[in-house]
Amino acid sequence: MTTCSDVMTKNPVYCLPTETASQAAQLMRDKNVGPVPVVESCETKTIVGIITDRDLALKIVADGRDVDAPLGELMTRDPLVCRADDSVESALDAMVDARVRRIPVVDDRDRLVGIISQADVATRIGVPRKTGEVVEEISRPSPVLLLRRTELVHRRRQWFFADRSES
Repeated sequence: MTTCSDVMTKNPVYCLPTETASQAAQLMRDKNVGPVPVVESCETKTIVGIITDRDLALKIVADGRDVDAPLGELMTRDPLVCRADDSVESALDAMVDARVRRIPVVDDRDRLVGIISQADVATRIGVPRKTGEVVEEISRPSPVLLLRRTELVHRRRQWFFADRSES
């Protein structure tokens, strides 16, 4: 069985909840990463959250917030994680179910020890078909979004034809 520790990127970068959005963005740029796990302390490395480049774009830029906002206010709390000794298959299934492209890896004491990305899976397990399936599933719009889009299209048609009939 291939385990998460077999494919993960070991010792990933991380931030603390007291660090700022600006510091996280600089780390992402310097290390060429999108997600950064947020840990309780450098000593424990217990994951308390995760911050992504998308979070920064939506929660800082789009909302017009201060770039010095602490990550503790911005991060996604209690992120999905897998254990180092879990099977890669179970981690991939969890990624698909949660529609995430990366998953932090923790040890038996819940300390951050790695991170698995789609690229790690693609380059390290040598099963292109499975990798393709994972990428496809994660990238597929959720049923809720599809339903909302269908509702919007239906409403737009109703409004369009209602406007026409009143003319």
